[in-house]
Amino acid sequence: MSSKDSLLKIETHNVPALQHNERLQDYAVGIFSTIVSRKGIKKAIKSGLVKVNSEKGYTGDWIVGGEVIELYRDPNLKKPGIDLFLEVLYEDDHLAIIFKPAGILVSGNKKFTIENALSFNLTRSHQPDALQYPEPIHRLDYPTTGALLIGKTTSTVIALNKQFENRAISKFYIVVVIGTINDYGIITADIDGKPSKSEYKKLATIPSVKYEFLNLLELVPHTGRRHQLRKHLAGIGNPIFGDALYDKEGENVKGKGLYLHAFSLKFDHPVTEEKIFIRASLPKKFSNLFPSN
Repeated sequence: MSSKDSLLKIETHNVPALQHNERLQDYAVGIFSTIVSRKGIKKAIKSGLVKVNSEKGYTGDWIVGGEVIELYRDPNLKKPGIDLFLEVLYEDDHLAIIFKPAGILVSGNKKFTIENALSFNLTRSHQPDALQYPEPIHRLDYPTTGALLIGKTTSTVIALNKQFENRAISKFYIVVVIGTINDYGIITADIDGKPSKSEYKKLATIPSVKYEFLNLLELVPHTGRRHQLRKHLAGIGNPIFGDALYDKEGENVKGKGLYLHAFSLKFDHPVTEEKIFIRASLPKKFSNLFPSN
């Protein structure tokens, strides 16, 4: 079987009615959870990993509305391995959940990624469709910590991606933000021209001489845009503590990292149908600020 014949479909996007036609390389930015950057989607298109209505997509194809865009991955592609210890929060023969540390990419063109370290940390699946290299199902930003879902078989990767598309996987984040903020809120500002929704609940507040207040929030992203939580919170005037990128005033703390943590994942196991609820303990820097939470 050729590499082309063995491509694995991992995500599907149904294009809604559009007000304006867009080139594929522009429209596809942010529609998939596993590739969110403009550079990444352009590379995937040129590598033949994006199809439009079951046909190979090209960067200059016009998207007019109503199309089905599919993202594929080549499971036989050789990947470099790195010997990096990762904490495994859950693992069985079909999937795993690991603790992603800060300061490392989930995947990409660089050698030093979470994806390239998975084979050193997870047990090879015994299933007939076991993947040679386990696949991250979603992504977390470079400075973000927390729970990351991994597929170990072809069928599991497909099923988990479908659950993400159907919003059947619940993700909860814990974050520290600057300033005065309501006890509860929903943010619906578009991101990169696409509808987006984030929901937050305040858990605790402490006074701050420099920032007035620091607030511990629980966050639920109802969509999966690139840097969604960081952009949404900065947009309402409450940038995340440690986020030098989106703090427009340039007053944010530096040197302590981003206070954004993927706290938990909740979903139905696609094979056993067991209800999975896994929490990733808060990094020490959170408890240093809010010791009682």
